[in-house]
Amino acid sequence: MIKNQWYAVLESNQVKQGKALVIKRMNEELAFWRKSDGTIGCINDKCAHRGASIGKGNVVDDHLQCPFHGLEYDETGQCVLIPANGKQAPVPQNFKVNAYSVVDKHGFIWVWYGQPRETYPEIPFIEDIDDSFIYSTFRDHWKAHYSLSMENQLDVSHLPFVHRTTIGKGNKTLVNGPVVKSDEDKRGFKVWVFNEVDHQQKPKQPNDIPVQPPERLTIKMPNIWQNLISEDIRIVAAFAPIDQENTMIYLRFYQRVMKLKGLGNLIAYLGKVFSIRILRQDKAVVETQIPKKSELTMKGQNLFQADYPIIHYRKVREALKTQEEE
Repeated sequence: MIKNQWYAVLESNQVKQGKALVIKRMNEELAFWRKSDGTIGCINDKCAHRGASIGKGNVVDDHLQCPFHGLEYDETGQCVLIPANGKQAPVPQNFKVNAYSVVDKHGFIWVWYGQPRETYPEIPFIEDIDDSFIYSTFRDHWKAHYSLSMENQLDVSHLPFVHRTTIGKGNKTLVNGPVVKSDEDKRGFKVWVFNEVDHQQKPKQPNDIPVQPPERLTIKMPNIWQNLISEDIRIVAAFAPIDQENTMIYLRFYQRVMKLKGLGNLIAYLGKVFSIRILRQDKAVVETQIPKKSELTMKGQNLFQADYPIIHYRKVREALKTQEEE
């Protein structure tokens, strides 16, 4: 994982008010709970007393109460009460666990994976998706690192093979370009795709292809991807890191073709069902890849022109990692 980034790690509706959720993200067991004002706490799920799971306890006065001895923790990870010592007794500062800043936005729970700050950067979501869209979500657990899972969504040459019965129909095996353009902040990029049937012509180089909006694919680092079907139909995914070899994918089908809520929800649901079929075709292949994690250079891999979006993604990811390490 890349330090000092906003990661979408859960759907908003997974964290209920007054009830804790323990789940593994970023290779760490985390306890989430929603407080009475709607904001969310997130702390390491290991009590500073004797190591029990804090999140298996109750939410008491907006604090998370360890079920073992009743120690209560606030959203900063500080224990604020040790019942055995009495309500008036001060709590030693070493009774503290790691805590993470959390934002509930765009229907996702975002965790700041890094050092606390006075001010934080903007949440890295797709700018033009707003409340005019209706969406339906599917969750899928992949046995692969989130970086490898994201790379699959940038692989434009696998379509006629992995998806030959769905979106890969047409035998468009020859890849022109593809064209990749970085966002101004260098933290995301867009991809234009120009696949066609092979009639023994030579693929066009990226610099030889003029492009204009709209793009086909969008990446918002560190873990958001969009497939632009049209201005009114989008497929968006958040690749939530579980650990070094597992990812939870939150796949959403957005639409605003039909704005009546009942019919709109039905269209979003049907679009999601078709997207699930495509995602499962990807999953069957990606989980066979070795190694399970993507790196800038990978021994035993040889890339070609059509892999340019993957190469670009690896470079952006490496640049962010280096930047934060420095």
